[in-house]
Order: sequence, then C-alpha cells, then structure tokens
Amino acid sequence: MIRAAVLEKPLEPLQVKGFPEPKMEPGSILLKTVLSEVCGTDVHLFHGRLGECPYPIIPGHINVGIIEHIEGEVRDIDGVPFRTGELVTFLDVHNTCNNCWFCLVAKATTRCPHRKVYGITYSAAEGLLGGWSQYIYLKPGTKIVRLPAGVSPERFIGGGCGLPTAFHAVERAGIFIGDSVVVQGSGPVGLSASILARLAGALQVILVGGPRHRLELGLAMGADAVINIDDTTPQERLERILALTGGRGADVTIEATGVPAALKEGMAFTRDNGTYVVVGQYTDNGTLEVNPHWEINKKHLDIRGTWGIDFSHFYRSIQVLEHYGSQYPWERFISREYSLAEVNQAIQDVEAQRVIKAVINPWA
Repeated sequence: MIRAAVLEKPLEPLQVKGFPEPKMEPGSILLKTVLSEVCGTDVHLFHGRLGECPYPIIPGHINVGIIEHIEGEVRDIDGVPFRTGELVTFLDVHNTCNNCWFCLVAKATTRCPHRKVYGITYSAAEGLLGGWSQYIYLKPGTKIVRLPAGVSPERFIGGGCGLPTAFHAVERAGIFIGDSVVVQGSGPVGLSASILARLAGALQVILVGGPRHRLELGLAMGADAVINIDDTTPQERLERILALTGGRGADVTIEATGVPAALKEGMAFTRDNGTYVVVGQYTDNGTLEVNPHWEINKKHLDIRGTWGIDFSHFYRSIQVLEHYGSQYPWERFISREYSLAEVNQAIQDVEAQRVIKAVINPWA
C-alpha cells in the first residue's frame, strides 16, 4: 500500500492512510515523490476557505519526484520522450481545456472553468492526486518538466509555488529598468517577488513584512531595505517609503500579504500614475473601505489583480532557478523538512510563520 496524508474535512487533523497502486491509463506516469511543498494554500484548505475543494483530499500541489513508471509514451514540450528514473516536476494545473472563451479569446487560461489542480480540486477518492504521498499519479495530459542538472529538488521546492506566482505578479507589474519597487509581504511569494523585481530591472527593492527572520533573508537575497510591520505603524511605514523614494512613492508595489488592510497601505506606497499589483488575496479574508477619488482616480493608479499561474510562468521559473539559482539560492527558503506523520505540525508552523518554507518528505 502507498502511504499518503489525507485531509478528510476542514479543521480535522490529517491522517496517514494506505492506497493501492493506481491503474495506469495510456499516457500516464507514476511519480515517486521526493519532496512536496506546504504553502499558504494548504493552510487555507485546512480551514476550509476554498469552496471548490472536494474533501477528502491529499494536499500538496507543487512537487518534485522521480519517474517510476510510464504507461506508453509521454513527451515534453520539445517532443522528447520521458524515461523512467528522470527527476521531474509538473504543473499542478491540469485539464485546462484550450477550447473555451477564456482560453481562446481572453487568453486567460487561469480563468478556464474546466481547470483542475492537483492537491486542491482533485479528491482523494479519485486517487493519488496530491503530493503528500509516497507516489503521485500523473494523469494523461499533465504538463511535466525535467529539472535541469543544476537545479536540485531542494532548490526547486524552495522556489515552490511562490516563485511562479511571483513571476506572474512581476509580469503583470510591467517593471521597467530603473524602477523603484515595494513588495508587501515577506513570505515565499513576497521574497520571490523581490528577487524577480530585481531581475526585471528594478534599481530599488523595498520589502515590507515580518517576522524579522523573513526580513533578514530578504536582505540576504538582495532587498535594498526592509520595513518590519511588527515595530512600525502604518504612518511610519508610509513615511519611510516616501523618504526612500524621493517623496513620490514606488513606481510599482506588489501586494503578497493576504491581508485586505494591506491594500490601503500599498496604494498609498505607490506614486501617482504608478502600478499596484494584487497577488496575495487568494481567499476571502474580508472587505476594505476605499475612497475611489483620492486613492485610485486622482492618483491615476493602475490596479492589477493576479490569479494563479499558467505553464509559461512555471516553465520560465525553472529557467530562472537554473540561471540564477547560484546567485539567489532559493533552497535557503526551506526552514524544515517534515515526514508524513508530521504534516499537521507542518501546517501549524506555516500558519504561525515559525518557518519560511515547510516541505514534506514522504519517505522520511
């Protein structure tokens, strides 16, 4: 039997259960899990904040593993067949139809109504479709990518979900060479956004967040300045941002906090005719009162929402890890590795921000 951690329903401790080896379909792959990520989405799943989740589930949507078995022939985007024993990862988004209005007309595949997500919108009743398991069943049509020789499992999973999510946010931001960028939130998404903003051309990157150990890592990974929300007031943070940006505010601000109140601060941090990108509001954490005249219209503020990732963000993030991983070692994001028996502790540690990145090793 294959061991996997199962979340039966919200707020109920996960249990490790046994599953039979899956029956393979043509074009499918059985992946032996090496590492799986624990991210903020998993905390939301535990609390039942994602309405489309078909409990019970096997969480774990960003994973890396070794191909154990291939049923038939499966090729990568360059037409090269995969082989057993290869170290690979896969896009967690599956079944995007490429046939609906959003896919074909709006060119917004992240809004495809048919898309499914491993570890989130696939039920445990459907099989081993989440990464907190010794093996993952990759259904036909799953977008699989080999890890380059210079990208270890730890480096990839250190980037995890946060790196391609931040990639999408920075893409939406349209950062120009010479820009000043503020990033709100110092979790994996915010830390990755700080790095990618620099690679996109920002000459100044200011990271706003906490706790202190996350900000210290932000400085070590290239942020020019950090502001700790634990020992400053909103007014003090605004004054510091203005002082660092010539009194105008940032050209671009990226919100990666998940806290609605952060949006009022972030809009104030951003200069007139600047761009404000919202990526952290993945679940409904409440509402916000905004004065549209003063805070949006008169500022001529460009506000851009960011939802999910597509294959381009995932694929290019791996290229970033390959080319810049030595300069920005994403494996430093990993605070601790947990076994399947410790998944409940991992969720608690992520929620309490005791760790930057928690990872599951199902063979530990």
